[in-house]
Amino acid sequence: MIDKIESGELASPGSVLATLCSNLSYGFHAAAQPLAILRAGLDVELIDRLNLDELRVVATSSAAEIERICNIFRLLQLLVSAECVKPHLTATALLPLLADASEGVSLLFENGRVSLRTEFARSCQPVLINGSKILQAVSSILLVAYGAARPGDTVRLTSSSSLNTVRVAITNLDYGSDTLEAEAELSMALVKANIRSQKGNLTWSLRPFNVQFELQAVPFAH
Repeated sequence: MIDKIESGELASPGSVLATLCSNLSYGFHAAAQPLAILRAGLDVELIDRLNLDELRVVATSSAAEIERICNIFRLLQLLVSAECVKPHLTATALLPLLADASEGVSLLFENGRVSLRTEFARSCQPVLINGSKILQAVSSILLVAYGAARPGDTVRLTSSSSLNTVRVAITNLDYGSDTLEAEAELSMALVKANIRSQKGNLTWSLRPFNVQFELQAVPFAH
């Protein structure tokens, strides 16, 4: 399992490399399961004994496993890119990005009968970020929170600000498991890498589901 708690201190190059290697190892291990299922299901001798209906079942289940593998390797590719390519950072208003992220998943939450509540600070300094990557990160966290939620749960997206930082939190106090699916773990690893590349700090934990990250604030001009 990928470590959930990350220190608020800036990571050294050695620790970044160790984290990347750990995440890659976890991703390859996660990909091994659907690959093993495909190998067993597509055994030539087994296929030769199946009728047409049974072959359709195998094809359907194989397509699902192939999709899982593709998603895992896509996340691994994005992880390497996030660690190796540093984004261009500019002073950006954060609240519109949070609103866009919540709006983008609102229908999904509604259809799944999971409540999404937002509570943003009335005013918020600009933050030094790459806007598209932060939007992607918040959207990814919300999707992980949704995937881990049950009908009737409430996910909260909140923000607060202090003199030097702006904090964002995504929580589900109803979540009571100690694990996430492998793809969700890798998504969170990618979010961590993206936040760290923007000089931010992120922590997350389960039981309850709680993700918090801080970004550097740019003081208002006087």
